[in-house]
Amino acid sequence: MEKKFWLKGVIPALVTPFERNFEVDEESLRRLVDFVIEKGVTGVVPCGTTGEFVNMTVEERMKVIEVTIDEVNGRVPVIAGTGDARTTNAIEFTKHAEDAGATAALVVSPFYFKPTDKEIYEHYDKIAEAADLPIILYNIPQVTGVEIPWWVVEGLSEIDNIVGIKDSSGNMPYMMALFEKVYGKISIICGHDEIAVAALAAGADGLILASANLIPDLWLRLYDLVEKHDLEEARSLQRKVQTLARIITRHGGGLAVKAGLRMMELDVGTARKPLMTGGVFRYEDEELLRLSLEWLGKLSSKTLQLEIKPNLVTKSMFAGATPQTPMKIRDFSLKVGEAFASPSTAEVAHVDLLIGLRNGPVGRTFRETLANPRTGHDPQLVRLGSKTVKPDTLLVPTVTIRTERQAEFVYVHAMSGVAKAVVDSVEDGLLPKDALEELVMIANVFVHPTASNPKRVMINNFKAMVWAIRRALEARPTSEELMERKESARHPFRYEP
Repeated sequence: MEKKFWLKGVIPALVTPFERNFEVDEESLRRLVDFVIEKGVTGVVPCGTTGEFVNMTVEERMKVIEVTIDEVNGRVPVIAGTGDARTTNAIEFTKHAEDAGATAALVVSPFYFKPTDKEIYEHYDKIAEAADLPIILYNIPQVTGVEIPWWVVEGLSEIDNIVGIKDSSGNMPYMMALFEKVYGKISIICGHDEIAVAALAAGADGLILASANLIPDLWLRLYDLVEKHDLEEARSLQRKVQTLARIITRHGGGLAVKAGLRMMELDVGTARKPLMTGGVFRYEDEELLRLSLEWLGKLSSKTLQLEIKPNLVTKSMFAGATPQTPMKIRDFSLKVGEAFASPSTAEVAHVDLLIGLRNGPVGRTFRETLANPRTGHDPQLVRLGSKTVKPDTLLVPTVTIRTERQAEFVYVHAMSGVAKAVVDSVEDGLLPKDALEELVMIANVFVHPTASNPKRVMINNFKAMVWAIRRALEARPTSEELMERKESARHPFRYEP
C-alpha cells in the first residue's frame, strides 16, 4: 500500500511567539518561519508540544496554523499539530488544518485519562475517517502519560491516510520495535533531540525537533552525514550539540527554545503560565544554553570597551554576546556577579563575586578580609598550581568549614575550578590583560558539606565562576530581567523534604 505522503528530513517543532500581553505574535511567527526555511529545513510543525498547544485557545491554534501556512506559501510541507485529549476536538482541528491547506496533521495520542489500547486505536481511526489529510501519529508518553503500543501502530499503519509516526519517547527499544513492525509502511520520525543520530542510523526517516528552531543547519548537516553513511562525523556532531539538546529535551522545552532565540536576536516572547524561567527551565540551564550556543557559533563575539579608570580604557572580547550585552562598561568601583551550577545535588556550586579596582572599595575589602580572617571562613588567594592567578582573586568559603575533608573540597577542588575560570577568562580576552594589576576579585564560594565528588565540585565551580564574571561585566540580570522574573524568583538552592 503506497502512502500519499512520506515525511522525511529535518523539521522544527515551532515555538508559538507571544507578545508581552501573551497574545499570539503573528509578525514574530512569520519571522521565525522564514528563519528556519532559509536555513534549509524540509518542513515545519506549528502547534506541537514545543508550540504550547495545550495552553492555547481553539481560535489561537487555528490562527497559528493559518498564519504558518500563509507564510510558508508552499515552500515546504506544513505539518499542523491537531491533537487533543478529546476525539471530536482532534477531528475539528484536523479538518480545519485540511481546509487551511496543511500538508499533513501531527496528532498526539489522547492524554490525561490514560486511554487503553482500544481507545487509542479508535481515537485515531475516527480522525482518519473524518478527514482526508495525511495523519502522523505522535508518541510522547512522558507528557501524555501513555505510550502508543507498537502493535497499535502496526494496526493503524494499515489505514490509508495514516502515513507516519513521530516518536519523542527517547526509548530506542520502542523505536526498534517500530522498525521491526512498520518500517517501509509508514514514515518513522525521531522527535527526541538526544538520540537523533542513533535513530537516523537505525533507519528513521527524519527528525521533528524543538532544537531545530535554534540550530536547523546543524541538524540538516547531521541528517546529510547519516545519509552519506559518514557515521563517525555524525556521531561527533551529535556530541557537540548534546548539551543544548539535553537542556531543551529535559529542562526547558519551548521556554528554553524561546530563551535561545532571544539570545540570537529573534525575540519570540516567553511561555505562558504556569511555565516560567527559574522553574522547569532553570536559571543555571539558561547560562549553559547560552554557552552552548556560543560553542556552536550561534552567538557572535563583541568587542566591548572597558573604562577601568579615566586614564585606562581597554577592550574586552565577549564571545557569547546577546542583545543585552553592553558595548561600553564603565565604573569599576564595584561590579557584582552571581551564578550557580548543578542544583539539587551535593556538588552544587554557588559563587557571589565582587570585581573592582585595587584602590577602590573592593580592594579595601580584599585587604581587610585577608588581615582579619574569620574562623571557618579563612580567605585564601586563588592559585592554579603554585601560581597566584591574575587579577588577584580571594576565595572566601560561604559555609563554615569544620572538617579537613570540607577544607579539601573548598581549598583544593573548588579553588581549582575558580582558578581555571579566571585564567580562561583572561586567555579568552574577557578580562583584559592590560588591566590585571588594576583589578581585584572576591569570590564567596559555596561547597555543600556533604559533597563527595571532587571532579564535579571542580567543574561546577568553574562554570559558576565563569558565569559570575560574565554577569558582573554585563551588569546582569538587568532591571528588566528582574521585573520579568519577580514571580519566579527563588534562592539558588531549593530545599526539598
